[in-house]
Amino acid sequence: MTTLPVVWAKVIDERRCIGCHACTIACKAEHQVPLGVTRTFVKQVEIGVFPSLERNFQVTRCNQCEEPPCTEICPTGAMFQRDDGIVDFNRATCIGCKACIAACPYDAIYIDPETHSAEKCNFCSHRIDEGMEPACVSVCPTQAIVVGDRNDAESPLSRLLAENEVSVRRPEKGTRPKLFYVQGQSQGLDPLAAASRVTFAAAQRPEWARPTPSSASPPAENQAAGLISYGNNTRAPWDWRVSGYSWAKAVGGGAFAVAAMLALLVDGGDRAWDVAAIATSAAFMALAGALLIGDLSHPARFYTIFLRPRWESWLVRGAFLIASFSLLLAAALAAALAEAGGLLDVLRGAGAVLAMATVVYTAFLFRQSKGRDMWQDAFLPWHTLVKGVAGGAGALAVLTLASDLQGDPLRALQLALGSSAALHVVMTVARELAPRRSAAARVAAHNMTRGPWALHFWGGLAATAVAVPLAMFDSTFAAGGVLALAGLLAQEHAFVQAGQSDPLT
Repeated sequence: MTTLPVVWAKVIDERRCIGCHACTIACKAEHQVPLGVTRTFVKQVEIGVFPSLERNFQVTRCNQCEEPPCTEICPTGAMFQRDDGIVDFNRATCIGCKACIAACPYDAIYIDPETHSAEKCNFCSHRIDEGMEPACVSVCPTQAIVVGDRNDAESPLSRLLAENEVSVRRPEKGTRPKLFYVQGQSQGLDPLAAASRVTFAAAQRPEWARPTPSSASPPAENQAAGLISYGNNTRAPWDWRVSGYSWAKAVGGGAFAVAAMLALLVDGGDRAWDVAAIATSAAFMALAGALLIGDLSHPARFYTIFLRPRWESWLVRGAFLIASFSLLLAAALAAALAEAGGLLDVLRGAGAVLAMATVVYTAFLFRQSKGRDMWQDAFLPWHTLVKGVAGGAGALAVLTLASDLQGDPLRALQLALGSSAALHVVMTVARELAPRRSAAARVAAHNMTRGPWALHFWGGLAATAVAVPLAMFDSTFAAGGVLALAGLLAQEHAFVQAGQSDPLT
């Protein structure tokens, strides 16, 4: 008889949980979790309206998914899944890219302020390996937390699952969580099902953690109304450096691709223009690289992406694309300086394709971040490509101030900037008019267009729109390039930051 492998899972019986927070304290003590971060916490939601009220306690932690998005996006394998189903981590190989945080739909991962690595609940795997229960299970006074082997039909966990209707958090994400809730309330499981406030029951929330208007509406006047009275405050993992990186990389790749296509199609420019255009692309790529590495909490470990790559991660694919494109830029610059026209043409053809791949890969990275609904957009790669062309043409437009580009090459560059900027405006408006596929995506879109980042979004869109007519005239062409660059940067910042603003817990 074949013995099935052990697959660990966990059940939280909300009928038994009394909200004592013993599991939180035990976890902190067992793993020496510093102040300010937590691997598990007990969310408290007040359900109903006076006088018919009840208090719900919902234990929140890593869901130990069967299909964990954090392991797929992790570039170095620091987040990994064991043979027994436990999703664990290796702090020594983490580069601190925070991609796993963006990918997790359950807000279960944090950057430890002492180790600077990504950490989370790992099922107390060291205790499991010694035949012991996780620390939270051993201290729970009401036995509300049950762990066991899902493949053992006689285990307490399997019996509990068989005898009760259970719920999981965000099943639509397809992660197949192995953390189950008995009698789980939607107001606790769904972060948008209960209203959020400036203060918790016994705490003042910091300014950055306060809910935006779209996620802070008062509860409905019915018995299902919910109000979060105690929860967790977490920052968005990717800040302005990722916004700037995404923009700079798009401009760098777009500048090379646009200049290459102009040279191949209209046979324009000269040696000085070729050198300047390639150098402009290289400068933006260098800026992108500096921002990317600067955003890591372990920047000195960046090179490990190339030594132990996990190819499923778009961060790894992007790193190799950027490295390849950078090498091609160096070769193209050398060919331009040596006036090796034939070689330069070959490098232009190959480089244009590689440059656009370098631009577009970020869209797939955002889409791999399954925790963020607004980024799950099938048209995002196409829009990213258009923004890369507009940004690259904008940078080259500014470059014309220091060159004597004229005639057909200048007309072609003006057409590239004007048409791509106009297409970007049209695509932006069309995407905002299209219905969002989930409530979380609608919250993020609201925050982008009518919330904290509305000025960046609409100001950036207006600047790019104004760049369209300016691009048609020689005297205002460079100004149009500046406006396009500034507008695209502002909108990219709004897109990246608002995309992380929908509440996950």
